[in-house]
Amino acid sequence: MGTDYTAMWKDLGLNLESHDALLGVLGNAYKDIFLTQKNRPEGMGYFDFVMSEVHGLRIKELLDEKAQGRKIIGSYCVFVPEEIALAANATLVGLCSGADFAMEEVERYLPRNTCALIKSAFGFKLGQVCPYLESADMIVGENTCDGKKKAYESLGPLTGNLYVMDLPQTKSDRGKDLLRHEYDRFKTAVEALTGVAVTPESLKEAIKTVNAKREALHRLSLLRKTDPAPISGLDALLANQVSFYDNPARFTASVHTICDELEKRIAGKQGVAPEKTPRILLSGCPMAVPNWKLPWIIETSGAVIVGEESCVGERGARNLTDGSGTTMDELMDAIADRYFKVDCAIFTPNGDRLGHITDMAETYQADGVIHYGLQFCQPYIMESIPVEKALEDRNIPCLRIETDYGMEDAGQIKTRVEAFIERIIG
Repeated sequence: MGTDYTAMWKDLGLNLESHDALLGVLGNAYKDIFLTQKNRPEGMGYFDFVMSEVHGLRIKELLDEKAQGRKIIGSYCVFVPEEIALAANATLVGLCSGADFAMEEVERYLPRNTCALIKSAFGFKLGQVCPYLESADMIVGENTCDGKKKAYESLGPLTGNLYVMDLPQTKSDRGKDLLRHEYDRFKTAVEALTGVAVTPESLKEAIKTVNAKREALHRLSLLRKTDPAPISGLDALLANQVSFYDNPARFTASVHTICDELEKRIAGKQGVAPEKTPRILLSGCPMAVPNWKLPWIIETSGAVIVGEESCVGERGARNLTDGSGTTMDELMDAIADRYFKVDCAIFTPNGDRLGHITDMAETYQADGVIHYGLQFCQPYIMESIPVEKALEDRNIPCLRIETDYGMEDAGQIKTRVEAFIERIIG
């Protein structure tokens, strides 16, 4: 970073020594994983800049917004509707949860065999190294799984500003009614936080903004259908990750810029890997920054990732919100309808997700699927076995990988991934 943000980080209460160490690790990992790729699209320069300033300029922008009276809301999950936050003059940002940090202290609050993502969220708080978390006026937790539900009982007192949203566990009329009720409750809480009433007009405008972001990401996804792939899975994942932090309008414009470039690359048969390179669909748990281990292993083992069936991927951006309504009830119903289509593994039964994995494998011409489960993430690990069986029954090779954020098992995973790719090649 060219600017010294030390005073800003100090004012936020960050542990400067630990934060500097974190940024050093993050910067080195980014350099080794992303900047060593060959034949990257020029448009990735924007995302490289965002990552270089992810704890700097972007945080300053958020603090400038706060100084002007705007509230910042942090969340851990795609079920938290950005449309409602924007409509009440608030900014929604994703919170840190993609790396191990302060694990010894975390295990004073959580059992050792807790999901890596949940432990990571605690680690960033206890270690005081996440400026997004420390700058948020409201932190939204959601009861997507039993682990999170119980963990929030401990996280709440640590933050002092935690709002917990309940979520349905079944795809039923009662489940949708619960989601709509929770979104009404969230709207009321956000209005109380900001002092700004959500109107049909402000909600329609917010829906338009968020839909535009999702349309841009979907455009990027569909361009990856071609062979050779015009962009690496790592770079496409990075764009999805940045979508949770960046200014929505600026991000949307930047994604369309790189899509314009990719269309030219496709026309010129220019790819990041040769034609007929084994094509992998990555499915399963979300991957927050800086969780790049498995994609890096896959793409340095002779394959290219052409799609992500993930919350940080197509699952999170697939559907748009119907903004044609004119009343508050119509628009709130549309928001609940849209998010109810997200096929997270928390739902039971969850046949829609299996259908989407199969459809994506066909759409993106994937030669195989790698199902990624974070260690101790019971919903996705439990679903991984029926997913593998169903895909193999359809003659779609599938490899199940269960891991955490550490690098200790990287060699073992690479051996398994290379063997899987050899199997695909035949």
